Amino acid sequence: MCDWKFQPGRIVVTRTAVEVLLPEDMFSALARHLHGDWGEVDVEDWQTNEVGLAEGERLLSAYHTSTGNKFWIITEWDRSLTTILLPSDY
Repeated sequence: MCDWKFQPGRIVVTRTAVEVLLPEDMFSALARHLHGDWGEVDVEDWQTNEVGLAEGERLLSAYHTSTGNKFWIITEWDRSLTTILLPSDY
């Protein structure tokens, strides 16, 4: 049994993210996201995610790869879809 805080739904990665990010960085960040470690978001966004987790709202995490590239993971409010993307993809 997994100890995720929520179900991710379908997991997708944007084309740009696939080209730039290493798979191990994406997998590591995704595991953190699913466990409620929102990464490098500010305090306000962290609190918004905590409320969103309880009330079924969108969740946003931010991470950096081992090579310094910033990327986001967004899970939709209905938990149907989780997207790994670069900020430029948004």
